[in-house]
Amino acid sequence: MPEQDPEYTPVIVGVGQINDRPEVPGDGLDPVALMVEALLRAETDASGGLLADCDSLAVVAQLAWPQLNPVDGKVAEALGIDPIHRMQTALPNGDSPILLLHEAANRIGKGEAKICAITGGEALRTAGQLAALKKRENGGKPNALRDATHRVRKGYAQSYGLVVPTDVYPLYENAGRAAYGQTLAEGQAESGTIWEGMSEVAAHSEGAWIRKPISADEVITPSGGNRLIAFPYTKFQVANSSVNQGAGFIVTSLAEARRRGIPEDRLVWLGHGAAAHESGNFLARDRYDASPSLATSIERTMKLNAVNADDLAHVELYSCFPCVPKMARRVLRWPLDKPATVFGGLTFGGGPIGNYMSHAVVAIVRKLRGTKDKGLLFANGGYATHNHTILLSGAQTDATFPQDFDYQAEADERRGDVPLLDEDYTGPATIESYTVHYDRDGSARSGVIVAKTPDGSRTLASVPGADAGTIAFLTDGKREPVGAGGVIRRKGGELAIWHRG
Repeated sequence: MPEQDPEYTPVIVGVGQINDRPEVPGDGLDPVALMVEALLRAETDASGGLLADCDSLAVVAQLAWPQLNPVDGKVAEALGIDPIHRMQTALPNGDSPILLLHEAANRIGKGEAKICAITGGEALRTAGQLAALKKRENGGKPNALRDATHRVRKGYAQSYGLVVPTDVYPLYENAGRAAYGQTLAEGQAESGTIWEGMSEVAAHSEGAWIRKPISADEVITPSGGNRLIAFPYTKFQVANSSVNQGAGFIVTSLAEARRRGIPEDRLVWLGHGAAAHESGNFLARDRYDASPSLATSIERTMKLNAVNADDLAHVELYSCFPCVPKMARRVLRWPLDKPATVFGGLTFGGGPIGNYMSHAVVAIVRKLRGTKDKGLLFANGGYATHNHTILLSGAQTDATFPQDFDYQAEADERRGDVPLLDEDYTGPATIESYTVHYDRDGSARSGVIVAKTPDGSRTLASVPGADAGTIAFLTDGKREPVGAGGVIRRKGGELAIWHRG
């Protein structure tokens, strides 16, 4: 292993997290208070005294309380610190904590900082309870996720009901299942097995939001407490955003950790990592059964660290929806019977929008301390858009910093041609992917088809909830809808309607 200068070698020295469960809505901590408390706990975990000398404060953007944004200055003020470098991410994307971790390591590697603090927090549980007390004029229930400023827009995709991640990720689920050669029952069984394992991890995970294990059948079977959301996902298969959670961690140079007397068996080392992204327009993807940027992020990280799946004691495969860890574990070759999380996943551990992976950092650091084990963190954000992977180790790695983690060019080379989008198409087409959206009572509200035209263009079509025959065809599992033919028709300026062939 090459000799590394301790002044420029980053290590994680402290981690902290908080769950806030107020019975009265107004009693809950806001996101700033959650972030501050998480960092104070991380400082205590590192034996104290670090934040006063913090050179860099990086904050994951929060969505729950938009009136507070930007919050990085408020966090610094509450902590009584004035770091030279201070920033907040542009959006609350799920890859943000790993991006900020990697950037902090690079900052230390460049000699720009000796102590870096990273934090994030969401209080959607309290925000939702307070919002419920203020009904909209039309009587509708406020929804912080759908009402977020970066989502309140009307475009082609949104007109067909593709607005938030819950609407979009099922496109990857259904296309992936077909590509894997699975029946609907087999695809759901895989989801149930992964999620059952996550619930078991959460049951023993300090800081997890739901600490009661559930079975695979309970995960995938619709019930009064597990309603259908968007086919084939039930409530237990989607991220649980109705939480009040904060988490943070502190990264220092190895030399600084030693100067402060932090025991070496408390340190966790960083390895190599890689990031790549898909187009921000989810209709401008080359495919929905795989992600070139996801594959590049994971494969390049494994190659840079010269490890394979058998060398990893722990992994966190981002789990906003089952399609993501399904894609990731196939790239990683991670067995179905091994836990895909160290914290509990976004359903059971909790899904604080962009900050889940900070909780994963907390959990994996606690597992790696005092060992020679290695762990992999894979983060995903947006609409299967942003991917960032990094290796952590309980022992020193051969990685040096700063390091370039941008592997976008490699991902772009792997990407196939992106179909042209035809927003006005009518005529015969085949199903590329699809989903069905449900009302709270479990009835089908509408379906949406992503279709390919005979010339290879991509287009959208709607399925009315009242079209029981087509809804059944899409959801009963008797035949695989992906690849099936049909006809798209429209009247005037109305939405295009899918008719079975």
